[in-house]
Amino acid sequence: MVYGYKFDGKLSPREGHYFDYSRILLDPYAKAVISRGEYGVLGPGGECWPQMAGMIPVSNEEFDWEGDLPLQYPQKDLIIYEMHVRGFTKHDSSEIDSPGTYISAIKKLDHLKELGINCIELMPCHEFNELEYFSYNSVLGENKLNFWGYSTVSYFSPMIRYSSAGLANCGRDAINEFKTLIREAHKRGIEVLLDVVFNHTAEGNENGPMISFRGIDNSTYYMLAPKGEFYNYSGCGNTFNCNHPVVRQFIVDCLRYWVTEMHVDGFRFDLASIMTRSCSLWDPVNVYGNPIEGDMVTTGTPVGGPPVIEMISNDPILCKVKLIAEAWDAGGLYQVGSFPHSGIWSEWNGQYRDIVRQFIKGTDGFAGAFAQCLCGSPNLYQDGGRKPWHSINFICAHDGFTLADLVTYNNKSNLSNGEDNRDGENHNLSWNCGEEGEFASITVRRLRKRQMRNFFLCLMVSQGVPMIYMGDEYGHTKGGNNNTYCHDNYFNYFRWDRKEESSSDFYRFCRLMIKFRYECESLGLDEFPTAERLQWHGHQPKTPDWSETSRFVAFTMSDSLKGEIYVAFNTSHLPVTVTLPERSGYRWEPLVDTSKPVPYDFLSDDVPDRATAVKLYSHFLDANLYPMLSYSSVILILQPDA
Repeated sequence: MVYGYKFDGKLSPREGHYFDYSRILLDPYAKAVISRGEYGVLGPGGECWPQMAGMIPVSNEEFDWEGDLPLQYPQKDLIIYEMHVRGFTKHDSSEIDSPGTYISAIKKLDHLKELGINCIELMPCHEFNELEYFSYNSVLGENKLNFWGYSTVSYFSPMIRYSSAGLANCGRDAINEFKTLIREAHKRGIEVLLDVVFNHTAEGNENGPMISFRGIDNSTYYMLAPKGEFYNYSGCGNTFNCNHPVVRQFIVDCLRYWVTEMHVDGFRFDLASIMTRSCSLWDPVNVYGNPIEGDMVTTGTPVGGPPVIEMISNDPILCKVKLIAEAWDAGGLYQVGSFPHSGIWSEWNGQYRDIVRQFIKGTDGFAGAFAQCLCGSPNLYQDGGRKPWHSINFICAHDGFTLADLVTYNNKSNLSNGEDNRDGENHNLSWNCGEEGEFASITVRRLRKRQMRNFFLCLMVSQGVPMIYMGDEYGHTKGGNNNTYCHDNYFNYFRWDRKEESSSDFYRFCRLMIKFRYECESLGLDEFPTAERLQWHGHQPKTPDWSETSRFVAFTMSDSLKGEIYVAFNTSHLPVTVTLPERSGYRWEPLVDTSKPVPYDFLSDDVPDRATAVKLYSHFLDANLYPMLSYSSVILILQPDA
């Protein structure tokens, strides 16, 4: 059995009301949405939006969690992997049954375990309609879909068409498949976060479909202007009225459900700044319990103590899971470093991304800001009482260039989206290393690999929590497309064949760098590093150069497990010979040099002729020197003098 609701009332868009008794509406609390069962396939009669109904829950439905309990890793110890469920296994090279589903993702979790990942952040898995943008794309000769899923239809239902079971057992099998993914990830020591979209819904503006919230009580669930127009702080047609009492209780109920029933370990909130905006005041008596006299807060104004954030932060269940804010929205509200946090919310650190991109590619004026990034951005978080691990550090994410494209393209190439290259970010802070596109000279290709290693090394030696985008570990390319939201194809599919091809190249480097981070007690600190532990250097010891033209940053870090490490970045186009800090009775030994060919870029114990490779530097190291090529970074380890 399935069910829906009908609501009677006034149809008056100018007053904010869209009641229509002829429509069957989806229950916002429905635990599974029943409509279409197969991904990308139209409904009866070629419908993109067939009737949706809710699954009637069964009281005796049980799932065998096999004793699963939350892993509860300290956040400072996380290595986050941003993953798309369908894209992870849909490519033919996955060679797996039921590709693109929760079940197939389970069969590839060992790859993440091998890489060193202990936390995956799933791009939207709430029920959405992938046919929302369904239209023929003449550029690629295929239909345009909503692949990313940032357009929620139902917040309690997992995406049914990500399951191999589809609509079997009225959606219950799909729920159990999702639970199985969480359980099996936990068995491998991997936490699971959900990317949730509480800033808008799939109902769009006044021209959008009426699915659920709009027909139930439009003026409660959405931010509305005095004449019924939809505020659009999300850039997607409507804005969820997050701080209305009814809506904020709904959000808390939803999050609690995913933690208690589905065992997820936390959430990343898309465009979270919308959750700090004041709600619509359509009915002050209903909202506040009494009429409001005098000045009222204008709808959408940022408020100091947003009720929904405070409710989540003080909830006895939700305050114990990971809470990550994307601290900006499409209305221009940018709160990186200032998001209301209660000491528990972290942030996607967009400033880290922008500063690191500019320094690594050799832009003047960023040496000091880059040093702040390496320390966990104390300039953003320390005064507010937060810690380094409140900064989620990333170079690339689903939105924007991949790591490989970041060093291959100066300009986006989004024509395949069918929007005449007007969509997507223009300000990418990328550098093609001298030639545009994939077909380039050997010299340029070598420099690109070096730059990729520089970026990844930076991510792994920075205080804070590193986040890696799916596919970056082998150098996935989207051909310069920085907005692949509409592509159910090779742009967004993880290429398992490419991963195998590069297993001795960049993938190896990434795996070893993650392992090195785990081995260093000093690279995931609870507190911001101080001078007792960290020293800055320039070309000479203890003489850092913070000038506008500086393209060199180096530091030493005392480490209880490694003794001491030396890390340096030379982002100049000129090579340099650096003088290393003197340590009586010890000598520096090279471990990582991004300018060296594989496998000598990372001198792990299994490198052939490792001793010979180290010895080649002995004449430099005996003089306490180390030569660095242009656009390179190094890690040296302090060893007792033989």
